[in-house]
Amino acid sequence: MPESLLSIEDLSVAFRQEGRTQLAVDHVSLQVAPGETLAVVGESGSGKSVTALSVARLLPYPAASHPSGRIMFKGRDLLSLSDREMQKVRGNDITMIFQEPMTSLNPLHVVEKQIGEILKIHQGLGERAARARTLELLHAVGIANPEERLKSYPHQLSGGQRQRVMIAMALANEPDLLIADEPTTALDVTVQAQILTLLKEVQARAGMGMMFITHDLGIVRSIADRVAVMTAGKVVETGRTEAVFQNPQHAYTRHLLAAEPKGTAPLPDMNAPIIVQTDDLKVWFPVRRGVLRRTVGHVKAVDGIDVTVRRGETLGIVGESGSGKSTLGFAILRLISSEGRIVFMGEEIDKHSWSKMRPMRSKMQIVFQDPFGSLSPRMSVGSIIAEGLTIHSGLTAAEREERVVTALEEVGLDPEMRNRYPHEFSGGQRQRIAIARALVLEPDLIVLDEPTSALDRSVQAQVVDLLREVQKAHDLTFLFISHDLQVVRALANEVLVMKAGKVVERGPTAQIFDAPETDYTKALMAAALHHKATPGAAVAD
Repeated sequence: MPESLLSIEDLSVAFRQEGRTQLAVDHVSLQVAPGETLAVVGESGSGKSVTALSVARLLPYPAASHPSGRIMFKGRDLLSLSDREMQKVRGNDITMIFQEPMTSLNPLHVVEKQIGEILKIHQGLGERAARARTLELLHAVGIANPEERLKSYPHQLSGGQRQRVMIAMALANEPDLLIADEPTTALDVTVQAQILTLLKEVQARAGMGMMFITHDLGIVRSIADRVAVMTAGKVVETGRTEAVFQNPQHAYTRHLLAAEPKGTAPLPDMNAPIIVQTDDLKVWFPVRRGVLRRTVGHVKAVDGIDVTVRRGETLGIVGESGSGKSTLGFAILRLISSEGRIVFMGEEIDKHSWSKMRPMRSKMQIVFQDPFGSLSPRMSVGSIIAEGLTIHSGLTAAEREERVVTALEEVGLDPEMRNRYPHEFSGGQRQRIAIARALVLEPDLIVLDEPTSALDRSVQAQVVDLLREVQKAHDLTFLFISHDLQVVRALANEVLVMKAGKVVERGPTAQIFDAPETDYTKALMAAALHHKATPGAAVAD
């Protein structure tokens, strides 16, 4: 193996809280050579992200400490550098793409300022040169109409678009080492292929080393030269990617390779009562220009959509990033303004005021794509889950506590953790907390907006089984918004395919997957099935 760019040697990471110390990373050793990609895989809580954050020195010190080890980068131990010295390394020599872009982007600054700031600080570019380079980067990562997106704030972008902005920021200075923590989590299959191709191109051109953290084994096979498998803070297997995939030595590696969501949903019961229905639903966002901010056009995020979902049914809503999937879900829940008729459980709600909607909120819940952004950092997990019960139910404190414990057990979390805060959990664990918060009110409708995107494959399978069980037990109705077509196929009775705010195809799940009619749906399915059958082959398409 060539001389290492990065060498993690016998690294341990401990967290101290309330007088107790817990080891999150246990004597880990890893190497990344120039131009090489090392994939670090494992389930939520395995220690892979903590290892990566240690390299960038972004752990919450002094709560976090390193009982053992060193991190050698280009001949220097990063753990021995001062904060000032480390600031020069970060953003220039080492950059990082984070798992949750909404918490990593500044909500007060537009896209142009956030990317431009990096270019001005590290490369000394002027305003015009920084703008030109920003446009070049946005185009490279697949942002449509990049000129229009320069003045967008993070909340005005879809989850996939936010993640692409993060990738553009990370690649701006063409670093020596890129740490990518689940960088394609929020991206659909086709854009995922584009981003992986882009990363490989930049790597080949600049000789960049890459530490790629993921739970998607298909991506590992497509992009990684070597793979390290982690569980419970330890590296249990490492080797050349093909060798590990073809002949896994450790039982945990074999478990990871075998895990995926299974099963299919039955055909919907056409005699079941309708829970939610929309007629000609529209969400148009005005485009304003000039000093007077006159409206010169509209972004038609949802453009005349009819939806009918019956009790006990799961409607899968699929499409590429920015197709309007999430906006449709928000409009149905009356979380954003819209035009068109919306009927929920027999009642027209499209004209309801916010105050009139409030009593109905317990019957309609949502699980957001970005769990960290949707969980209050100042509240304990128990308080977050119980908050809806406090507002909408007449239960006593003891009864609420009992419901919280039950909800946490249902999503596979230890109820003893309910006094901890969101930042103390991994991305996958936070998503399960968000699901528990929605389930605890026992609603009639749950909009699931990419609820499994932050979860590794084995936990995805568990969550799919959990959602099936809860749906059957409570006769729940789901709107399941996702770009992960494997999960959609396992859970949805019907599928609605969206592109540019419109429905291009709809029908029973088996029909959409096995006999798609439109070219757009065929392209989506081909990318997903190709990715599943021969992980990574989609990159070469």
